Amino acid sequence: MSSQQRILTGLQPSGALHLGNYFGAMQPAIEWQDKGEAYYFIASYHALTSLKDPVALAQYTRDVAADFIACGLDPNKVTLFNQHDVPIVHELAWILSTVCPMGLLERCHSYKDKVAKGIGATHGLFAYPALMAADILLYGADLVPVGKDQKQHLEVTRDLAVKMNETFQSDLFKLPEPMILENTAVVPGIDGQKMSKSYQNTLPLFGEEKPLRKLFMKIITDSCEVEDSKPTENSTILALFRLLASENEYDQMVADFKAGGLGYGNFKQRLWEAYMDTFAPMRERRAGLTNQDLDEILNQGKIKATRVAQETVTQVRQAVGLI
Repeated sequence: MSSQQRILTGLQPSGALHLGNYFGAMQPAIEWQDKGEAYYFIASYHALTSLKDPVALAQYTRDVAADFIACGLDPNKVTLFNQHDVPIVHELAWILSTVCPMGLLERCHSYKDKVAKGIGATHGLFAYPALMAADILLYGADLVPVGKDQKQHLEVTRDLAVKMNETFQSDLFKLPEPMILENTAVVPGIDGQKMSKSYQNTLPLFGEEKPLRKLFMKIITDSCEVEDSKPTENSTILALFRLLASENEYDQMVADFKAGGLGYGNFKQRLWEAYMDTFAPMRERRAGLTNQDLDEILNQGKIKATRVAQETVTQVRQAVGLI
């Protein structure tokens, strides 16, 4: 990967970040910071489609920044900024929407899926892909890491880039390439389903030890007796332990599952200890971050991101006749 390639990704502050966010998005993003010119934003405008609590949104937005930095993101390598600190993104989203066919949005699965889960069928939710396209095109991203469920939205971005280039007979936008996260583990929640804020089954990344440990102890298991051999297939405990422990520790837990003689409480305690061993350094870094630290980092990100965004929108204005 060329060091000149620009990588862009965003993370929604719609709730407390959890282990699924870490292994699915944050850990890979932290690895990418050494592979290109990285622009990472906290997708606060997008979060408004599902979160209507202003106090919570403000807190979660700061928490995402703090969590990312605690987990290893280097502000000297990455441009980290709040989406709402660069509101010019909405001007580009509107201009894109004037060439966006309705059918393109109507075919998006994410809108239908979210409405089916009870999220209100708003214009913001429907037009989400147009704003996502603006997020990507505004910063001239070459590579956009996405899960399989977001690949369709990146295809919308590419379609809108082509539409703009053809409609206004210009080379305004390059076509961003998806970086599909094929090998990202599906992290199970405490109920065995995919870990998600929507299912209220998450294990938060950070928080007070006592209530967090209680959540680990609430992981749902079967009704095997202590002396029984425990099934290893589809085990939430084993799936989580594999992400947190060494290969030898994981193999030993599998063997202990099969041998019988140990209850699930023992395995949950081992899982808790593996979590603490993994995240203790990150918890320490996070505790040491001050509001002043975060403000300085986010302000520097805002300045850099705004400069790039304004250059893009100036070119777009000239191309469409808004001069």
